[in-house]
Parts: sequence; C-alpha cells; structure tokens
Amino acid sequence: MLVFTRKLNEAIVIGDGIEVKVLRIGREGVRIGVTAAPSVPVHRQEVYEQIRRANRAAATPEVDDVMRRLRGTQPPDSK
Repeated sequence: MLVFTRKLNEAIVIGDGIEVKVLRIGREGVRIGVTAAPSVPVHRQEVYEQIRRANRAAATPEVDDVMRRLRGTQPPDSK
C-alpha cells in the first residue's frame, strides 16, 4: 500500500485522470473529493462490496433451476 500525507486542499493524482483531494479535516473524519471521468466508477468500499455480491448472486443460478434446464422440465404450477 502506498501511503500519502496530504494537507487541506492538497491532492494526489492517479493515472491520467483521477484526482483525490482533501476537502475538509474534522473530528469525525476526513472529507475527500474525487474527480474522474464519468466512465470511471467511483464507490465507497461498502457500496462496492454490495455491488460485487449482487453481481455474483445474479451470475449464480439456483441449483434447482439448473437441474430443470438440464432435464428440460418446467417447474410445477404452484396453486
């Protein structure tokens, strides 16, 4: 991990188009701003993890669904 020390209004640049700037320093934490192209996704880590879990779940079909497809059968009518 690369560690930087930055003061208020100072920034780091990642690659050719991502800037991370210290906007405010307070008791509760540091407020940072990220400038990036609209095509570059920027998420808080907890949001990124939720997206990854949702993508994995969507890409993993249920075992029963897979077995029905392999057998060529449809699920029974649920009345």
